[in-house]
Amino acid sequence: MRRDGRALRNSGGVRLGAWLTAVVVLVLFLPSAAGASQLPAQLTGHGGPVKGVAFSSDGERVATASFDYSVILRSWPRGAELAVLHGHEAAVNAVTFTPAGDRVLTAGDDGLMLVWPVAGPVERRQPSVRLDGHQGKILEVAVSGDGRTAATASWDGRVGLWSLDPPAPIAMLEGHRGPVNAVSISDDGTRLYSAGYDGTIRLWNVPERSESRTLVRHGFGINVMVVDEEAGRLAYGALDGAMRVVDLDTGEIRADLGQDRSPVLALTASQDGTRLGFGDAGGVVTMVDAKLGRIDHDFPAARGPIWALAFSPGNASLLVGGLASEVTVWPLDPLRRPDGATAMGPRPGPAPTNGERQFDRKCRICHTLTPDTARRAGPTLHGLMGRRAGMVEGYPYSDALTGIDLVWTPETVDRLFAQGPDVFLPGTKMPLQKMTNARDRADLIEYLKSATR
Repeated sequence: MRRDGRALRNSGGVRLGAWLTAVVVLVLFLPSAAGASQLPAQLTGHGGPVKGVAFSSDGERVATASFDYSVILRSWPRGAELAVLHGHEAAVNAVTFTPAGDRVLTAGDDGLMLVWPVAGPVERRQPSVRLDGHQGKILEVAVSGDGRTAATASWDGRVGLWSLDPPAPIAMLEGHRGPVNAVSISDDGTRLYSAGYDGTIRLWNVPERSESRTLVRHGFGINVMVVDEEAGRLAYGALDGAMRVVDLDTGEIRADLGQDRSPVLALTASQDGTRLGFGDAGGVVTMVDAKLGRIDHDFPAARGPIWALAFSPGNASLLVGGLASEVTVWPLDPLRRPDGATAMGPRPGPAPTNGERQFDRKCRICHTLTPDTARRAGPTLHGLMGRRAGMVEGYPYSDALTGIDLVWTPETVDRLFAQGPDVFLPGTKMPLQKMTNARDRADLIEYLKSATR
């Protein structure tokens, strides 16, 4: 479904000074001149980085997938939380709605694809269907336009094909030499596109379960891809920072938009097909005119890597997800700042200390600094120093930490990161986070001593 944004226009009979003030207020706080509801600045609620964002086809709901093992369904544009889906046993990397908007498909590091009805209770832990068959994490899920077939891209090197009516596995397509990162399927479900770390984008004949041809051979791994069959083009982003648009029939490059930049980790297209948004590992979003094949502008949109992007209905805003647990909503209006960023959005804060940077890299994904553990994979670190290990009330510790005779002090935290959790606390759920640099460990500990009080 396509939606076109509306432009604000001046009325010749209104005095310029008063009208300009009114226009600025409208553009900053409304997605269009039609008087739509005020956009939220952020979508909060997750307890870890956001890996996926998707809108329903009618534009009335948005779903976000997170490292905290959950998916949150919200109304749009209000952003009110409608439901939280807890069904995965690891980070959730991908989420999408079926074309009818009645179901949500989610996939994650546990190699599962789960099917959920949109309607239901607020807190849910049982999907309607669990589909397995992959032997590695799933990075993306796509649904055909007729809503009958789904496809998954997995790090086991295979592309999964699934029937949705009724939900059941169809086949596993093999051919990539390495992890598959992105997948797209045609409206009628007969053509499938896949991209992977082997630097190729392949076209598959779905009825015959066979590869038709290799469309792209890139020298570096391809992370993300968007296919527009109606326009006859395909856009992709790669590990070497390449951002390209290629012809679907010939594979020829229509536009080469980036090189020698940070890896491109996210890519989205507007619903009317006119705009592309690329997000990279450095937190920069690059906006592209898809028809002209040229960069419109770019701007710093996040602190750290960007893993999720989505245009809102009508192209009123761009939703950006990454290392933070919040999704930032960037209005896409004509009043851009001189640096190319839009008139609203996060402003740079003070430069973090090395200790804070180490916490962001090693700890923030799984732990909070507030008394509440929230929706995080690990317990809160509030009051850490001097606390006995395994004693945060309500957190489901592994057996290896139950009743252990260990108190967290600067010395024990240093040993944890110097040796690594697998050596210092074998059998726990804590991921491998070894820090060989003694200065980084000392700075992290100093930060924890003050931040966890």
